[in-house]
Amino acid sequence: MGFPGRIALTTFAVLALGWPATAAAADLAEIKSRGVLKVVAVLQRPTPQFFTLEPDLEPGFDREVLEGFARAHGVKIEYVTLTSFDQLVPALLEGRGDVIAGRVSNTPARAEHVDFTVEVFPTRDMIFNHAPAPPVLQRDQLLALPRIATLRGSSMAEALRAAGVAEAKIVYPDPPESLPTRVESGEYPAGAWVLEAAMIWQLTHPTLQMGMSLGAPQSLAYGVPKGTPRLLAALNDHIRLVKQSGTWNRLVVKYFGVRAPEILKAAR
Repeated sequence: MGFPGRIALTTFAVLALGWPATAAAADLAEIKSRGVLKVVAVLQRPTPQFFTLEPDLEPGFDREVLEGFARAHGVKIEYVTLTSFDQLVPALLEGRGDVIAGRVSNTPARAEHVDFTVEVFPTRDMIFNHAPAPPVLQRDQLLALPRIATLRGSSMAEALRAAGVAEAKIVYPDPPESLPTRVESGEYPAGAWVLEAAMIWQLTHPTLQMGMSLGAPQSLAYGVPKGTPRLLAALNDHIRLVKQSGTWNRLVVKYFGVRAPEILKAAR
């Protein structure tokens, strides 16, 4: 899926029933002893702004943050790549890695099985459309729309229902990755999407307009196995340093454009 949204928490809860028991996890001292930090991530080829291994592309926001962490602790990174987000937590529990990263949402269902760092990047479900139509900024505008496109089974669909949008008005483009192009073409007057995906799309499609937010602010973060408190604390310290030093703002502008810090601040 080119611009995936977050799967609804109920879906993760179902998936969690089949997750394996946690394998013996390595805390920071063991990781430093072996000299390698194993990072599990989903390859996102159409949207590499958070994580990519393509040699002709910039490494991505999360990869730059984590490689700074690895340098600070004198270790190398070994990447374990997956093809879908529902594989992340099982891979961590199986002991295939030390950290899950790369545009990973901190959800209550996931947090039952792994520990999450402090927020690395804010996210939120939101409404978008394209100029010259007016942006959708108020709930009465949202409810007046004849149709709103989003991704089936996503947190955005749940948020639309919670906002009072009638089920008959919520449509699901097929294939799902056609969502942004079909809203841009005018086939659907507006769509519900995740903030970071809309920001990425806006880099090359400047008529995209970000409208009202849905639900509460959410966070992208890094996940570690439970029982690794020193690794968690060290990652949290590094994330705070990245933010305090100005590196976070620099990376946000680098990967998401000069308006990105202002957009993210407004989303909170």
